[in-house]
Amino acid sequence: MKYRHITFVTALVCASLAAAHSSIAGETRAVIELFTSQGCSSCPPADRLLGELSKDPSLVTMSLPVDYWDYLGWKDTLALHGHSERQRAYADVRGDREVYTPQVVVNGVVHALGSDKAAIEKAIAETDKTASPLTVPVSMTVAGGNVTVDVAAANDAHNSGEVWLCPISRKLPVTIERGENRGHTLTYYNVVRRWLKLGEWHGTAEKFSLPVSKIPDSDFMLQDIDHLAVFVQSGDAAKPGLMLGAATADMH
Repeated sequence: MKYRHITFVTALVCASLAAAHSSIAGETRAVIELFTSQGCSSCPPADRLLGELSKDPSLVTMSLPVDYWDYLGWKDTLALHGHSERQRAYADVRGDREVYTPQVVVNGVVHALGSDKAAIEKAIAETDKTASPLTVPVSMTVAGGNVTVDVAAANDAHNSGEVWLCPISRKLPVTIERGENRGHTLTYYNVVRRWLKLGEWHGTAEKFSLPVSKIPDSDFMLQDIDHLAVFVQSGDAAKPGLMLGAATADMH
């Protein structure tokens, strides 16, 4: 399949979990969301690139498998319908109707071809110059059976947003049995397994907490999660906007 494009109108791991690595927004230069699909033959290069970008500690990288190519003969085993809705919501907010795979959305506002490293770096630079992303310090720790997120007070014009926690599987090999990637075993990096809204941020310093036991759902177990990402984003789920702050933590 050539470059695919489609237009839309629209257990506790341990009772005494030690404090995990955390990152602060001031150290993060970009949040990168890759919209990909196991049913898309042009996606594997983008999936590999995301794996490379994930080694950069200044980037928060997330793979968001979509389900709208499932009709081609292979149902994506990692896809969430919410990822497809999120991608369409981004396009609606931008007003360009650009929804395709592999697509990267950088800092919530600029999109680029997911397999083009130069284009992604250009998008990071563009958002840094024009939108001032990631100006709100955010930190996250995992300890005592809880995930705790601290969001600092606003220090610029951006003073409200939603706080989301994403449980992540760092590396997942999948053998594709049908469709355009039939016969290939592909590896997916930093796969988002679920979205947990921690609450609203209103510009003042706030703390959010979630028991680790609340992270799993029917599709995965806690031992499947080895990484967490949290971000504060302007707008809402229907109209996602600029990434205001982000942090990550490892689960051990």
